[in-house]
Amino acid sequence: MRTGIERVAAARSLLFVPGDRPDRFGKAATSGADLVIIDLEDAVAHPDKDRARDNAGAWLASGNQAVVRINPPGTPWAEADLRMAAEDASPVLVPKSEDPAALADLVADASGRCTLLPLTETALGVERAHAVCAVPDVTRAAFGNVDLAAQLGVAHDDLTAPIYARSRLVVASAAAGITPPVDGVTTAVRATAVLSTDTAHARRLGFTGKLCVHPAQLAVVAEGFAPSEQDLHWARAVLGAGDSVTTVDGQMVDKPVLERARRLLAADTGSRSAKRKCV
Repeated sequence: MRTGIERVAAARSLLFVPGDRPDRFGKAATSGADLVIIDLEDAVAHPDKDRARDNAGAWLASGNQAVVRINPPGTPWAEADLRMAAEDASPVLVPKSEDPAALADLVADASGRCTLLPLTETALGVERAHAVCAVPDVTRAAFGNVDLAAQLGVAHDDLTAPIYARSRLVVASAAAGITPPVDGVTTAVRATAVLSTDTAHARRLGFTGKLCVHPAQLAVVAEGFAPSEQDLHWARAVLGAGDSVTTVDGQMVDKPVLERARRLLAADTGSRSAKRKCV
């Protein structure tokens, strides 16, 4: 069984399920999502926060696995949310991540038991992206496109307006030496063409996974982030040419190109392995 860090790093599709709907936890776990995120924040009304936390704790205590989206640090529920997640060493998605010191405090409060996924969804979070990604125990960042769009006053489904923010998060992740980030949600639940376009756009920018709000989105996202047959053919040709500087199909091949080819083939191997485990 993969550790929490390995599962977080390898995930392409991450599916939200509301913490106040425990009847959906099992369905989410068998949906084919690489990771399930039990949401204690946006999906849960204030009067139901404690009950949602209890639901998540019971599910995890029964031997199930999930990421927990806690409430933002400084809210009345955040400390108890984190304590619950730490009991089962569950990965934690941290909303409104913009303060590296606050994230470091979470790491300390969890005694290093929880790997963190900071959710970058504010302008300040974007500007501090590298410092946030460089906090110890941060494995991978995620992009909160809907909240950020609201703050910026742009449409959340506009692909042009947040290009700077998305690219900054990709660069910050690479600079911090962590796994490439997870893209935000596509709110058009059953619009397959829109989801495909969003996924392809995120992949071109350097994202390697996506947050999902409905099981119907999972297959499209998984396929969108998987290496294509054309990619794999190119990678095999490049590696077959040897390790020295050469050309393949008229294009120069040197060390960085070889490394990209190896990453593509490794991603394909991981994808095939995951599919076999699900059968």
